[in-house]
Amino acid sequence: MTKVGEFRINRRAAIAALLLATALGGCGKSEAPKGEAVKAAAVSGAVEKPNLKLGFIKLTDMAPLAIAKEKGFFAEEGLNVELEPQANWKVLLDGVIGGQLDGAHMLAGQPIAATIGYGTKADLIAPLSLDLNGNAITLSNKVWDMVKADLPMEGGKPKHPISASVLKPVVADFEKQGKPFNMGMVFPVSTHNYELRYWLAAGGLNPGFYTPGDVGGTVDADVKLSVTPPPQMPATLEAGTIEGYCVGEPWNQAAVKKKIGVPVITDDEIWHDNPEKVFGLRKDFAEKYPASTAAMLRAIIKAQQWLDADNGANRAEAVKILSQSNYVGADADVIAASMTGKFTFEQGDTRDAPGFNIFFDKFAGYPYYSDAIWYLTQMRRWGQIAEDHPDTWYFDTAKAVYRPDLYLAAANALSEKGVIPKESVPETDGFKGEQSGFIDGVTYDGKQPNAYLAKFKIGLKKGQKVSASGVTGG
Repeated sequence: MTKVGEFRINRRAAIAALLLATALGGCGKSEAPKGEAVKAAAVSGAVEKPNLKLGFIKLTDMAPLAIAKEKGFFAEEGLNVELEPQANWKVLLDGVIGGQLDGAHMLAGQPIAATIGYGTKADLIAPLSLDLNGNAITLSNKVWDMVKADLPMEGGKPKHPISASVLKPVVADFEKQGKPFNMGMVFPVSTHNYELRYWLAAGGLNPGFYTPGDVGGTVDADVKLSVTPPPQMPATLEAGTIEGYCVGEPWNQAAVKKKIGVPVITDDEIWHDNPEKVFGLRKDFAEKYPASTAAMLRAIIKAQQWLDADNGANRAEAVKILSQSNYVGADADVIAASMTGKFTFEQGDTRDAPGFNIFFDKFAGYPYYSDAIWYLTQMRRWGQIAEDHPDTWYFDTAKAVYRPDLYLAAANALSEKGVIPKESVPETDGFKGEQSGFIDGVTYDGKQPNAYLAKFKIGLKKGQKVSASGVTGG
């Protein structure tokens, strides 16, 4: 049954303040079909733009959007939403910037990079984080067979986390044969790129630096990284074009099922409870349609809560929904292999992973400034940001993109109505405290980005720049 909200919007205040808080609505108890809910909300003026098109990539972490639609949360908020899969992250980004899409399931780095003009220039915002964790790094069977014998064992299985240092002799062997050691990730400003680079560097392997205007990022690289769209990762691995990859689910588990590769580490083992995707949209959209933006956020937050409710009691249903061809389109057992509290590393090695996908718990939806700043530090670390910047630049950039004010307006409206628990809305200045849980033991404080960058053995230092001939300065 679908609960249909009755919305009360102070439009005069919305126009005056241009703040999402003015677009707060309530959730009532009346019931009606989804289509009638959309029509009623539109007639009442609850939203300025009831018909919306949102984009996504076929990954399990698009789940909040699918659930918001399938469980009627968008309809409750007076929205008629079409969800449209995109061919790759570049097409998705262009669709949001060009207005063909009203918003999207986005890589956290995409609105940040667009705002600073890396790759493309556009004013995008991230008013909500979609999830924590959700990625893994997979190696080809050939490479796995080369490293497995040297791994420390625990209970008859490889001890985790597995360090990238195990790849050093493999990379050296490839070099002796005159062959590059290639790995894949999904986009130059993706979490996957930075996680794969982080893991490699923590193991003593240089993943390469970017030069201005260069999207390859292979200067001084021990391991060459290239872009492959997520659903194509298993086929690219099987073809031998790459020897491993970092991607979101279900495309690591797909390699296990096809018996073509072995996931060796999850992103939670690289950085415990790391932020993953965001809900991204144009800044001018949020300003022009504050009530519609508020409604979208409320619906997605409700979906996030549903996904994590009762210790994952709804995950089996979520898996069935995501397996539909119009969403992720992978076999239900492949999606379930990572989304229902377990994770399979290789045949016969399935382990408990209750936090592999977190959508609502641990304040997963709140867009922390410190999360945005971490992405900016990695852009600088690998040369995508060519020059040094003071700490204040990192703070100002994060605050231009991540919009906790919009998130809080939506979340507090739901909390006041008893839809989500009051304690699920954080009281914070937008910065997490000093964070540990990284595979290299380095701690991160979002209020000290330059001090954080100085801690790494591999990565650009203060004053350093990158050219085709290598790193200079510093």
